[in-house]
Amino acid sequence: MNDWDDTTSVALEPETAEDNPTRDRAYLIVIAGTNVGEMHKIDSNLTVLGRSVDATIRLTDDGISRHHCRIRVEGDSLVVEDLASRNGTFCNGERFSHHELQDGDKLQLGKTTILKFSYHDHLEESFQKQMLESALRDSLTGAYNKRYFMDRLDSEIKFALRHNVNLALMIMDLDKFKNINDTYGHLAGDKVLSVFARAMLKSIRNEDVLARYGGEEFAIITRAISRVDVLRFAERLCRETAALLIESEGVRIPVTVSIGIATVPEDRANSPEELIKSADDMLYEAKRQGRNRVIMSPDISDD
Repeated sequence: MNDWDDTTSVALEPETAEDNPTRDRAYLIVIAGTNVGEMHKIDSNLTVLGRSVDATIRLTDDGISRHHCRIRVEGDSLVVEDLASRNGTFCNGERFSHHELQDGDKLQLGKTTILKFSYHDHLEESFQKQMLESALRDSLTGAYNKRYFMDRLDSEIKFALRHNVNLALMIMDLDKFKNINDTYGHLAGDKVLSVFARAMLKSIRNEDVLARYGGEEFAIITRAISRVDVLRFAERLCRETAALLIESEGVRIPVTVSIGIATVPEDRANSPEELIKSADDMLYEAKRQGRNRVIMSPDISDD
């Protein structure tokens, strides 16, 4: 067993906030890089940061090693250690191999990822989460906003091409949404968007990204999934959407979704714009064929 597999729990927080209001909840907040906005609680004896799928905190920056550094509990302190990473670990601009973390320290891993280490009490924790959510998510649906989506898609495409990892993009459009607004009103339309997004958030994996791309359009970025599996996944999302029970003044609102899928490397896309266009073309074809269906771009990788 590797030494980074030790996940024994350690008591870094009080049993209740009322018992002890001190700032003793340790967090790493990603303030720059691919995973910007993520907030990770340090609540085990050993926390490994890196690009590997088995890292405790997984970061997708190409300049980060598979197991880049680790944070250990040493008495009442937290110590970060570099794991012979390729590009080194830096704290407040200085490269180190072993460093005792202080509140407010900024760790840099790889080329672009910066994490802020800080302690929070329960009120600060809640406030910080709300601030991050408001900056990255659409307020109505809870899905990520378009700005975050575009930044994340760019980094995911680069990561997929460099490391030969499968990547799929789904562009989803609620069918005849204008008719829903015209028939049931805009409040009912907002309810449809909200319920649909919540259903999608429950259905996707933790590592997937759901974003509101615009109006009634949503997008899902999903990594390390085969073309067969992403097609099945999208078809299941279609069925789940059609089964949603959404009512307005006691009348059920029928809701369906059309989905277009593009994949890397099969689509030979090297930018977010190219992959989005490919998925959009497939979405248009799904609409043309009658809606409430999934169309995937053909595999042209071997042409």
